Amino acid sequence: TLSHEAPFVELRKWLKKKGYSSRSLIPASFSDTGRGLMAIKPIKANELVISLPERCLLTTSTVLKSYMGDYIKRWQPPISPLVALCSFLIAERHYGDASEWSPYIKVLPKSYTCPVYFSDDIMDLLPHDVRKKAADQREQFQELYSSSQSFFLSLQPLFSHPVEGLFTQDAFRWAWCSVNTRTVYMEHVQSDFLSREKDVFALAPYLDLLNHCPKVQVEAGFNKLTRCYEIRSIQGCRKFQQAFICYGPHDNQRLLLEYGFVAPGNLHSVVYIDLGTLKLCLNEGDRQLHQKLLFLKDNDFLRNLTFGVDGPSWRLMTVLKLLSLKPEQYASWKSVLLGAAVSQDTEECCLHKAKILCQHLRDDNTNALERLAQLKDGADQARLEQLGVVEGLRREERAVLERSKEVLQSLLPQLLPWQHDGIRNMER
Repeated sequence: TLSHEAPFVELRKWLKKKGYSSRSLIPASFSDTGRGLMAIKPIKANELVISLPERCLLTTSTVLKSYMGDYIKRWQPPISPLVALCSFLIAERHYGDASEWSPYIKVLPKSYTCPVYFSDDIMDLLPHDVRKKAADQREQFQELYSSSQSFFLSLQPLFSHPVEGLFTQDAFRWAWCSVNTRTVYMEHVQSDFLSREKDVFALAPYLDLLNHCPKVQVEAGFNKLTRCYEIRSIQGCRKFQQAFICYGPHDNQRLLLEYGFVAPGNLHSVVYIDLGTLKLCLNEGDRQLHQKLLFLKDNDFLRNLTFGVDGPSWRLMTVLKLLSLKPEQYASWKSVLLGAAVSQDTEECCLHKAKILCQHLRDDNTNALERLAQLKDGADQARLEQLGVVEGLRREERAVLERSKEVLQSLLPQLLPWQHDGIRNMER
């Protein structure tokens, strides 16, 4: 239990003054997830786990009513809800014990394992699809920070220290990750003093210690009658067990991108295939290849091609089927996308192509894990934590690919000796 450690004692005292006291959950450290909340009494099915009063929530309304509010209201063009919350977190952290939100700020993580913290060599270890999304995310973060510089400078009267030394990229990255990984979804009335971007953020002290589990079911949301943000457990929780919530049916790539962790044994885990990987089993001599790819793109069939624990997805197999059609089968393209059957030979050919793709992804996975092991040597704690998250993603990916390989082998017919040569030639 962490409940007797000074930061959590102060947090609970502070929340009690604001009208919240937990009778069923206490902070604890768990070997698999780190910090979380432990049930100190049995939680029944459909029982309310947390009911956090509105005044405990940190929202843009909190920021606009604070010492920073007038500066935001005067600023043109209006800043986004995200920048408003980030700026307030940075300021409150700087004020330390003088800050109203100090007990909460002190229990926030000091850094995160989100991709915006990754160095290039760690980014290179990510699967291609998630690496591209992580690079886009990092670029968006940089752009947001750069475009907010003038606003940060306008806050100088609030501080005795130069704002350039307070609103650093590192400070903004910490605040950005705090908001993006820890807020609950809560719709707010659009403020005239903020940009038109959707204002759906609410930082929820104590509640945000609840960790994600894909198998857990909860009901969560702001209750307009009680004016509290409430979490209700559908399944309940045993005494002395960790209480979980579910952020949604997210695969591990999305969890890593948005929250900086992966969920072991995630039933939503899949491995994505990008166009570059798909081209490994394309017939470059097919004169209709360009037309087929355009047709697939126009029908939104070149994304979400995956391997899962049940083998290749229907979308992937459908794409492989269409790419395997002969010139005289042009009229069948649309019907194949709608699920029409193909010949047994084409079906088997597609299974072998899926096997080639699966093997390529397994080889890439092995290579990444070998390079990751080398980077661990001499790495500091922050890098080790980042590498640990990437390693978790890659190991979960490997388990999915191993299962897909078994499924494909069970689907492939027993080939006669003379058929193996043809398959080997295709695999080359």
